[in-house]
Amino acid sequence: MIDDFAKEYLHSDLREIRETMLWKLDGLDEYDIRRPLTATGTNLLGLVKHLAVSESRYFGEVFGRPFPEPLPRWDDTGARGTDLWASEHETREDIFGLYRRVWHHSDKTITDLAVDAPGHVPWWPRPNVMLFNILVHMLTETNRHAGHADILREQLDGATGAAAEYTNMQRDAAFWAARHAEIERAAKAAVERA
Repeated sequence: MIDDFAKEYLHSDLREIRETMLWKLDGLDEYDIRRPLTATGTNLLGLVKHLAVSESRYFGEVFGRPFPEPLPRWDDTGARGTDLWASEHETREDIFGLYRRVWHHSDKTITDLAVDAPGHVPWWPRPNVMLFNILVHMLTETNRHAGHADILREQLDGATGAAAEYTNMQRDAAFWAARHAEIERAAKAAVERA
């Protein structure tokens, strides 16, 4: 049986990882939060924007409670992928503000509805869901993108950690260089053994 304890537990974790996503951009300049850091263009501000749009859909229209601001529709093929990066006209504050407004809207849906409240996700193969399913999905999705953000941030300035109070910057560059060399040696040795 799914109960309110499960709902609150998942909701609490979602609130925490949302904050982590924004923290991953702290201290970085405009270029570094926007620039493509992978071959497919993944970037930190785009991850935040994507999560805002996704969460607005999942806790909004899935439960007949659409987010009150205009966003691209999930079935608009012309807008596909535009939620993964920020245009030059969208500021960090715009996207952070949108994400926080989405949180407020989502939190109200989560608070107002029972954990087994029915929803409908037309783009899923099994579209009939409960609030519980969407909580798990959005927690998983947000954590997945937080992992992407971890790696992107580490590539930019070496900062790692799950939150400001748990950063891994207390070790110096010499420690990380030695660790990197140790892992490289192990990788080469494994290839030679094979």
